[in-house]
Amino acid sequence: MKRLHILLLAATVTLSVPLAAQAQDPAFTNRADALQALGARDPQRRAEAIAWIAEHGMPSDDAALRSRLKDESPFVRRYAEQALWVLWSRSGDDAVDALMETGVEQMQAQQFGAAIATFSEVIRRKPSFAEGWNKRATVLFMAGELKRSLADCDEVVKRNPNHFGALAGYGQIYFQLEQYEKAIEYWKRALAVNPNMDGVQAGIKSAEALIAERRKGLGVTI
Repeated sequence: MKRLHILLLAATVTLSVPLAAQAQDPAFTNRADALQALGARDPQRRAEAIAWIAEHGMPSDDAALRSRLKDESPFVRRYAEQALWVLWSRSGDDAVDALMETGVEQMQAQQFGAAIATFSEVIRRKPSFAEGWNKRATVLFMAGELKRSLADCDEVVKRNPNHFGALAGYGQIYFQLEQYEKAIEYWKRALAVNPNMDGVQAGIKSAEALIAERRKGLGVTI
């Protein structure tokens, strides 16, 4: 089960590398051109548009990128998922963004107390920034503070109801609390937004198996 939690957690911790470095120079002259290119017939062109929006787009472009999570091309779907993490992680304030980078480094180094303090400062400075709450929820989960992590997940979805990372995070917490039905509920909500999360799919199967075992132990049949 430990391996399962690590696989699921990776989706909410890892900040993707700049997408612009992965795609060819799309030479978009403006945001409108990039948004229009999201519907291009060529998957490479759609990926280039996603990369441009990730680096230069606005928070309101979230919906346009989310639509590509269900693209016919696996390549484009992967770009869209990475692009959303990049877009969500940009606060619009250079000082806050620098704090976010510091917090992620502390979290990856398992300096949980320091990371919690850093993300708390992000939240103090910019409480409307959903990703600050999400990163603190993540490090609280890693530190074993599940109730506080749940509370921060609530703050994330108040600001970004389609944050598949936070929705998956709810599932991880409820799984740890052995509330498997709730875990499945939230994992399915995460997949409704982003159906490409293999770790979440695995989590649902594990939770379903544990529910079946529990019912069998209680002599419950369906």
